[in-house]
Amino acid sequence: MSDERPWAPTFSSRRSPVLGRGGMVGSSQPLATAAGLRILSEGGNAADAAIATAAALNVTEPGNTGIGGDCFGLFYEASSGEVTALNGSGRAPAGLTLARLQAKGFAAELPRYGAHTVTVPGACAGWQDTLARHGRLSLAQVLAPAIELAEAGYPVAPMTAGIWRGGVERQLGSNRGGQELLIDGRAPHAGEIFRNPTLARTFRLVAEGGADAFYQGEIAEAIAAVVHEHGGVLDVDDLAAHHSEWVDPISTEYRGHRVWECPPNGQGLAALLALGLFRGFDPGESEPLGADRLHLLIECMRLAFADARQYISDPAFAEIPVAELLSQAYADERRKLIDPRRATLDARHGAPLAASDTVQLSTVDADGNACSFINSNYMGFGTGLVPEGFGFTLQNRGHNFSLDPGHPNVVAPGKRPYHTIIPGLITRADGSLYGPFGVMGGFMQPQGHLQVVVAMLDDGCDPQSALDRPRFQIDDGEAGGSVGIEDGVPSGSLEELRRRGHDLRVAEGWLRITFGRGQIIRRDATGALWGGSDPRADGCVMTLPWSL
Repeated sequence: MSDERPWAPTFSSRRSPVLGRGGMVGSSQPLATAAGLRILSEGGNAADAAIATAAALNVTEPGNTGIGGDCFGLFYEASSGEVTALNGSGRAPAGLTLARLQAKGFAAELPRYGAHTVTVPGACAGWQDTLARHGRLSLAQVLAPAIELAEAGYPVAPMTAGIWRGGVERQLGSNRGGQELLIDGRAPHAGEIFRNPTLARTFRLVAEGGADAFYQGEIAEAIAAVVHEHGGVLDVDDLAAHHSEWVDPISTEYRGHRVWECPPNGQGLAALLALGLFRGFDPGESEPLGADRLHLLIECMRLAFADARQYISDPAFAEIPVAELLSQAYADERRKLIDPRRATLDARHGAPLAASDTVQLSTVDADGNACSFINSNYMGFGTGLVPEGFGFTLQNRGHNFSLDPGHPNVVAPGKRPYHTIIPGLITRADGSLYGPFGVMGGFMQPQGHLQVVVAMLDDGCDPQSALDRPRFQIDDGEAGGSVGIEDGVPSGSLEELRRRGHDLRVAEGWLRITFGRGQIIRRDATGALWGGSDPRADGCVMTLPWSL
């Protein structure tokens, strides 16, 4: 397969849900899914499998994720029914001030791939902390499959190869260290074997020395060196000061279930706000891809984004009225703004006190523990900056900071930016596990959460059918943005949505990867697991045949 005739998806195939009992893993890369299953078979639980899968995804899908990025996780403990939330996002360097950026001429926003967008990578600490609280195996055991993959090499999957090409053109190819992630100066072709010995070295150092080996010593020095070389201010002291945070998850009731998300600085709040609004409508006999249903979902999402863009920031720096935003009274008041016959293109945020490129993976073990985990570089290879000799890129999460001095999300030293990556998890009214889920992909994520939850809990779809359904996407998470619609929505629905004032674009082929790449595992009352993996990615869900 050559770049002259790149593989192009047609999305014309059909998948059945995968069923099993002994444990299940879903991710956007089959080899990463297999790494998680291997850890389950070696006695690990859902947390161990999640971190093994995340590390393997760094190897097989380096454009979307890696140890140079951030992570968030939700873990369901079967014995207690408790849901815990990990915030593994990093903070801005101590030297990154608004005054410094203004002096450099940055007024509206930071350059997408500039060194000033590098925040401390939180993934490594997040991996270790997840295992320490919920896992059974050591970090060395869990990283072993990823190390083997990186050293031996693997054939690059088709959609991953396409993403890789785009990253080389945008930011990776112009960076000296980026050559570690290329073959002869180019992205690998689909099916071509790619090896990453320098990433394997990084993982070996972490396996031996824990997260300290990443945030101190030669890896930290290489990170700081490449950032400073390109004009940034992150240094070794910023890395040494990093720590994850265990936080209280947030949730909302929906159709007799409870939908869980991580709290701000992540944008899970946007998904819950949209679900709270749509909860007040009766889907009844409406067609899932009909204009009436799609219009209401889009309008709910517009209002949710208006609030998310106003209030989501680092709670250590700003008071965020989460309880008020998620209250029934606030949802009832905001819902009055929705006109069932007309698009609201100037949605504004409310005032409740007055009356967020990525991989997502899902794991469930034989005991019924579950993990929804998300790990990201952002914008495909992040900044494209690669610490030389270590085989991973650094994220550009700082691009989501505001440069408006009056905004809660304004850049500040030690602050975490508005984060797009969000894991999701659902429990039933009795507290039992329904399942982990997620739909990765920038500002598509809360929109994907809304749509797959509605598909499953309103329409009774199995996980695979919920992921297969065509989606909409409000561009860039802007409340008044134009709306992308996937090919497959009936033409009559498109015509009616346009008549109601929606500015639509129809996406097909490669463009459909921007509509998210989700993984869902549902556990039913008998303990049977139903898994689905998004057709917009290269991945799959796999199961162990029995409890080991």
